[in-house]
Amino acid sequence: MPATILIVDDDDGVRSMLKLAFEAHGYEVESAASAAQAKPLLASHSYDAVLTDMRMENDTAGYDVVRAASALSHRPATVILTAYPLLAQQWREAGADAVLQKPAQMSHMLDLVDSLVARRK
Repeated sequence: MPATILIVDDDDGVRSMLKLAFEAHGYEVESAASAAQAKPLLASHSYDAVLTDMRMENDTAGYDVVRAASALSHRPATVILTAYPLLAQQWREAGADAVLQKPAQMSHMLDLVDSLVARRK
């Protein structure tokens, strides 16, 4: 069974590009355009990983996604992807496993998520 990932980003182009890349890499992908859309998905699905933008409906919406994912009993791997690294300074305290600065190299992002998912299994 393929690993599953939830991609959360308010930019349609980024979301689509990430979806295509992770699907081509063998992941089953779902996506959301905001933390508000992601939270019900997290509550009703069991993802292996969550990749979230930091700034969406507010400057720290990515932390809301990470906290919601971290509170789950199956705790998926969580990665914050941001163009604003100063906003992501407390990423470990929020419960994220990693933070990547945009634009991130796709191969590095895929390898990182693969590694985090493998550690959880």
